[in-house]
Amino acid sequence: MASNILGKISKERTISAVVIVIAALASILPGGIVLAAVLFLISIIGFLELTKACGVREKADSGVYGKINGLEIMGCAVITCYYAAVYFVQDTSWWVMVIIMALIAIMFVYVFGFPKFHASQVMDTYFALIYAPVMLSFVFLTRQLEHGIYLVWMIFISSWISDTFAYLTGVLFGKHKLAPVLSPKKSIEGSLGGIVGAALFGAAFGLYMEHTVGEENFAMLLAVVGGVGSVISQVGDLAASAIKRNHEIKDYGKLIPGHGGIMDRFDSVIFTAPITYFLILLFRQ
Repeated sequence: MASNILGKISKERTISAVVIVIAALASILPGGIVLAAVLFLISIIGFLELTKACGVREKADSGVYGKINGLEIMGCAVITCYYAAVYFVQDTSWWVMVIIMALIAIMFVYVFGFPKFHASQVMDTYFALIYAPVMLSFVFLTRQLEHGIYLVWMIFISSWISDTFAYLTGVLFGKHKLAPVLSPKKSIEGSLGGIVGAALFGAAFGLYMEHTVGEENFAMLLAVVGGVGSVISQVGDLAASAIKRNHEIKDYGKLIPGHGGIMDRFDSVIFTAPITYFLILLFRQ
């Protein structure tokens, strides 16, 4: 019975992973409005998963969540404005303005709905806005860079490739626990394997880019991006786990069979997207 259940889960994870890769190709390759729309949808779902997990949306004793509330509705409106600003306006000051106005908009709901919401719910709503929607938007911003159609894949190399190398290295050589309380199965050896693997994969990808676009120094740049991104990716993975532990939930959602919710699958990507974008900007100046 147990082997059948594990086999079913493994099959679901594999099918879901293939679908995710196809969806990534279908949105990232054309870029533009297609990618922006996909990221916007993912951001909305991730935001609502976080608000439920953090208690912004209250849950009845039966375990059923109530209807979407005013804070979440305002959050969705802010996400819409933010992605519109990112897509249509190149001036980054507009994006910052939307992020600042987001706090004011949420406080508006808090003040005029008082005492319906607690201050902790307001803070969690704002946290969820930054955590998923804003950080995920850097996938789009990286795709918009020169050679972005290639460089954007470093976000996934730094996260998903790192995860693969970390898992394999951990299984083969793992002895010392990385975060024994938070994630007992992760090892220091696995972590180092993920960093080295992502760096090597990044360097190889950089060599391919040098051959493809005819420019130099991509191998070194992407090796650094891969290694640093792997470290950030692992922090993102553990951060998502910590939130789930604090709120005593197994998964953020059930949208992706075998994986859980958007936040379960994209937890590391959310962290690697901005660091990849800023590292590329820093080293390409």
